[in-house]
Amino acid sequence: MSRIVIVGGGAAGMYAALIGAEKGHQIDLYEKNEKLGKKLYITGKGRCNLTNACDGETLLGSVISNPRFMYSSFYGHSNQDTMALFERIGLSIKTERGNRVFPASDKSSDVIKALERELKKNQVRIHLNTEIREIVVKEGRCVGIRTAGGENVPADACILATGGLSYRTTGSTGDGYRFAKAQGHSIVECIPSLVSLETEEDWPVKVQGLSLKNVELLVQKKNRILYRETGEMLFTDRGVSGPLILTASSVAGRDIMQKEVELLIDLKPALTHKQLDKRLIREFEEQKNRQFKNCLGNLFPNKLIPVMVEQSGIAPEKQVNLITKEERKRFAEQIKALCLHVKQLGGFKEAVITKGGVSTREVDPKTMESKLVEGLYFAGEILDVDAVTGGFNLQIAWSTAYAAASHVK
Repeated sequence: MSRIVIVGGGAAGMYAALIGAEKGHQIDLYEKNEKLGKKLYITGKGRCNLTNACDGETLLGSVISNPRFMYSSFYGHSNQDTMALFERIGLSIKTERGNRVFPASDKSSDVIKALERELKKNQVRIHLNTEIREIVVKEGRCVGIRTAGGENVPADACILATGGLSYRTTGSTGDGYRFAKAQGHSIVECIPSLVSLETEEDWPVKVQGLSLKNVELLVQKKNRILYRETGEMLFTDRGVSGPLILTASSVAGRDIMQKEVELLIDLKPALTHKQLDKRLIREFEEQKNRQFKNCLGNLFPNKLIPVMVEQSGIAPEKQVNLITKEERKRFAEQIKALCLHVKQLGGFKEAVITKGGVSTREVDPKTMESKLVEGLYFAGEILDVDAVTGGFNLQIAWSTAYAAASHVK
């Protein structure tokens, strides 16, 4: 039996504590907040998208940064294993559209309660309101931690599960990166991910709150396609958000940081250019005596019409039967590729997760143990691993936590 100290009482920290305790280790879990699972509580808008019930190939394919690193831990403790564990500890779960798994109650608090109940049952010692100052290492081996209050806590192993930089109010202030760096680890630049995008253009503010469904989003940089998908998006007071945009931020985040990225929105992806032109001819023919600004009600949501008119270059009061073929063709092009230029990623304050972190090249993918310091392990968002939305990032937390807690010698 080893004494393991776990720094961070979020998803990965609680899970690692439970697994370690069930395997017979003595566990001390340290959390600087007044309670466990603060970020988990707000995950999925308070519903907590626990994992995704997809197949293994899809699970790996949903990881954006360093998917190969996750191979061993995903197969060592899969999404199916995670669901079975939560049901075993008394949490009823359900699967919704897109294979997203939630607690049956739709309450993230029930996930936290189930984990806390098991931690207490397995005699895990929980230390709340306790900040850690440093990881103590002697002769290349982790031998404990030192609290901000000056207490030295001896241990046979330490698992760092301190999270990233997103939602700083929940305690994600980058402490783990500082601890890891102090022990010689490289930290891959951290940027916000699964986040809204701010645009150079200011017209989105005119339609803020408008959600578009079944549109195709193309993200490109100097004609190089970075991301292309059909789905739902939302206009905000600073740009764009919604499922398509969050995923785009994950896939193309580092390119966006380097600027010159544009978004092309196809408002009618089900129609070819030729079919759309025929549709416009029909609409214009049926309303030939009306003004251009008043004949688009069958094509777009009312809120979007003034923007489409403004972007078209066609005079709003122009009578439809006077619109030229060239103007109609240009308008069709605009409908198929409504353009926005990305100014920057939204900030860490609203980012769901952090992209970047402890370099996976310096961590054993089977055990999550540091290759630089014996007895030092990592779990969760602190690692340079991230995925798209849908429960995949929490599965990274569960699987890496399981790997770390299972392999402490």
